[in-house]
Amino acid sequence: MYQSPYPSIEIPDTPLVPYVFQRAAALADKPALICGASGRQLTYGQLEKAIRQVACGLHAHGIRKGDVVGLVCPNVPDFAVVFYAVTTLGAICSTVNPIATAEEIGAQFADSEAVMLVTIPDLFEKCSAAARLASTVREIVVMGEVDGSTPYATLFTHGDAPPHVDINPAVDVCVLPYSSGTSGIPKGVMLTHRNLVANLAQCSAVGVGVNEQDVLLGVLPFFHIYGMVVIMGGALVQGATIVSLPRFELEQFLSVIQTRRITYANLVPPIVLALAKHPLVASYDLSSLRMILSGAAPLGAELADACAARLGCMVRQGYGLTETSPVTHFHPLESDVVDGGSVGPAIANTECRLVDPATSDDVAEGERGELWIRGPQVMKGYFNKPEATAACMTDDGWFKTGDVAVIDGRGWYSIVDRVKELIKYKGLQVAPAELEAVLLSNPLIADVAVIPVPDVEAGEVPKAFVVARGELSADQVMAFVAERVSPYKKVRQVEFVEAIPKSPSGKILRRLLVDRERAKQQSNPPA
Repeated sequence: MYQSPYPSIEIPDTPLVPYVFQRAAALADKPALICGASGRQLTYGQLEKAIRQVACGLHAHGIRKGDVVGLVCPNVPDFAVVFYAVTTLGAICSTVNPIATAEEIGAQFADSEAVMLVTIPDLFEKCSAAARLASTVREIVVMGEVDGSTPYATLFTHGDAPPHVDINPAVDVCVLPYSSGTSGIPKGVMLTHRNLVANLAQCSAVGVGVNEQDVLLGVLPFFHIYGMVVIMGGALVQGATIVSLPRFELEQFLSVIQTRRITYANLVPPIVLALAKHPLVASYDLSSLRMILSGAAPLGAELADACAARLGCMVRQGYGLTETSPVTHFHPLESDVVDGGSVGPAIANTECRLVDPATSDDVAEGERGELWIRGPQVMKGYFNKPEATAACMTDDGWFKTGDVAVIDGRGWYSIVDRVKELIKYKGLQVAPAELEAVLLSNPLIADVAVIPVPDVEAGEVPKAFVVARGELSADQVMAFVAERVSPYKKVRQVEFVEAIPKSPSGKILRRLLVDRERAKQQSNPPA
């Protein structure tokens, strides 16, 4: 067992909202959130008041402690208003990717038993279709006016003194993002107020580097745990300013860094790649950037060094999971060594084990093992999925990440492989089992297996090995999937095979396909 090298800290016993906004009164006139697309902004004073007003409005519309409110929204200032208003009431905010299909949204909100959805006009039709699949949803609130919905503005008409709610931070669930875990269909990750407060406190204690003078770029989605906690929560608790963008478009992204004088950017490797290599970058003044923190997928050392050299800023990497709120490891800012291949040491109050998955015994020092984590940021469990929870959490609090790691003499960890079957496309989770289920609904497909294959821009892309029943082309296979899933889940490569390798019990031997693909790429490296 390995302890964090940082001193232990005391985790505040407080609900999320008072912790995040502890500096708000002193910074009432300072911009908290600015929309990089529209220019709309909310000061800390306006943001805090809007949160109280919307909490009153939600309460007037029947939202009570423990209710689940679905939030389907891009990165705009009102995302934060709704998110923190829901949690003020002791209700639970379940966020979803706005580009998800109606079926995917409906499945999440049926599973989470959501009673209300909040969205934007462009997504109302899709959310309305989703609500028909989730029988518990009784109302859709739209940030605008759309027939058949409740206008968001009406939530501001019920005063600004929300009722007091007794919240037990260690027990009461605050947010319910969905994760595929180690495999399979998405599951609701129950994160308590204490989980999120702990992770914000842990990140502050180890010096993630955000301060009150910083202007952060909020281009990574707030619906994702990285954007939700590290960017949105991490900036607000420090009194910084967030400039949000509803989507990533390189030219707009670069323009906003230049015009808003962005100092700190939380990114994912595909965006770091663009900053390191895209010719358009040379046309913009990015000299205000002092720090790039990459997460959600591994960042290679060469790419980190190339980006740092081109922009003249610090590039660091962290590691975490939805199930750990999310941060567990982080590159020390004070280190002179930019080790892009490492995720750094464990943060404060975080214990780690490296375990042989076959025996659950700790591996010898210097050997590879599955990374297990224990700390105050580890989730309560999966919503209504006790078997899935038991499969990844031990009775004494260890969470099995499904990632294979190794620790060096400094106590720094490197993620070197994956036990779990997830594909990480641009930092977003794609579950092979979900794509296999879609493909098997095609009568021309007899059997299928989906694996991750490396990709320079995306990190990994899904590749399908298909046993066909009749005449079928790769383009037809990819089009069939594209019509039924979110764009980031699309199958990008197809190979037709005679049979899918399986164990005697019928489980797909995905590792054989991964190893075969890796050997093929090593013998035929890209030009």
